[in-house]
Amino acid sequence: MSQQLPVVSSKLPYKIEVEAGKKYSWCSCGLSATQPFCDGSHKTYKNPDGTSVMKSVPYVAQANETVYFCGCKHSKNGVFCDGTHSKI
Repeated sequence: MSQQLPVVSSKLPYKIEVEAGKKYSWCSCGLSATQPFCDGSHKTYKNPDGTSVMKSVPYVAQANETVYFCGCKHSKNGVFCDGTHSKI
């Protein structure tokens, strides 16, 4: 693999209006064309045993609200922005 993952897709969080009970798949690799959500691009990169290097992270919205999904892909707060982008 020539590309270091995860790729920083944005140095700012993605402000998204989510719907209560709806499942979202957050992109953890940074390669998706549908940021901050997964489009399966991570499947391009495989471990020697053929398994995907990274995978999407499921998130189910608890309420209708604004969520700030991590764009730098290095947050220590799961799918949510924790400000790490300011240190990259």
